[in-house]
Amino acid sequence: MASTEENLPANKQLALKEKDLGNAAYKKKDFDTALQHYRTALTHDPTDITFHNNIAAVYFEQHEFKKCIDECEKAVEVGRENRADYKLIAKAFTRTGNAFRKLEDYKSAKTYFEKSLSEHRTPEVKSLLSDTEKKIKEMERLAYIDPTKAEEEKEKGNEYFKQGDYSTAVKHYSEAIKRNPDDAKLYSNRAACYTKLAAFDLGLKDCETCCRLDEAFIKGWIRKGKILQVMQKSSEALTAYQKALEIDPNNAEALEGYRACTMAVHADPKEVWKKAMNDPEVQQILKDPAMRVILEQMQSDPKAVQEHLQNPQVASKIQKLLESGIIQIY
Repeated sequence: MASTEENLPANKQLALKEKDLGNAAYKKKDFDTALQHYRTALTHDPTDITFHNNIAAVYFEQHEFKKCIDECEKAVEVGRENRADYKLIAKAFTRTGNAFRKLEDYKSAKTYFEKSLSEHRTPEVKSLLSDTEKKIKEMERLAYIDPTKAEEEKEKGNEYFKQGDYSTAVKHYSEAIKRNPDDAKLYSNRAACYTKLAAFDLGLKDCETCCRLDEAFIKGWIRKGKILQVMQKSSEALTAYQKALEIDPNNAEALEGYRACTMAVHADPKEVWKKAMNDPEVQQILKDPAMRVILEQMQSDPKAVQEHLQNPQVASKIQKLLESGIIQIY
């Protein structure tokens, strides 16, 4: 019984023989010879997408990426005209995407990987698309960096912070961070806002980033210590103040925080309460009818604190009660 290949028209048989010779040369990395055989195969059978795909593969190996892309376009055109297997068309799109990646044109690469997946979904191409999207995001992030604009946004943040509009200050500091993500001081500034808004988890995260970026920036360690104090994590706060004192052994804020945390670690909760209640400022806050309503509301609905913190005067009073240990949010 004759083989399938023997049943093919003579021109197709000649084309397949040339393809086989091309494949053998390709495996030996003799790309010039492979190219000759693939082109000869095309002269025998110009309707087969495979030969265009093979030529594109050679151009890719030769780092002729633009030629590779052009050949892949011909492959898709021939494939569409001759109703080629969708997997072969997907293959041409994938190779186009890979060529654009080599040219660092990631947006075009993304487009062709998406085209490939619309023809035939494979884990390999899905992974290529995901990786390419990450590269695009990173390039956009790097292109957005502008220290001058970061400084402008920081100044705007500082102004709103002085006015007690901490939510708006956060927006400007966040924009400044996007513009200059390696500036430790920006994270410290935003942490100060988060502290005023009682978003201590976010403030702590910013302090950790600040200290990681600049271990010698003392304000980052002090701010971290203060947030941990308010969160009633005295032993962790103690460590932060120790780091600050390693930078400047005479820093008054760090010394005060260190002493307070040392006492808190060994303190009797009743004594903490008694000391707080003897503070005239705390007494005045607790006698304020409006504050008593707010504190009662906070007990029944902890999320309500965020609304009240929009008012700078209320935020300042809540901050005092937190620092004294009278109330806890965590």
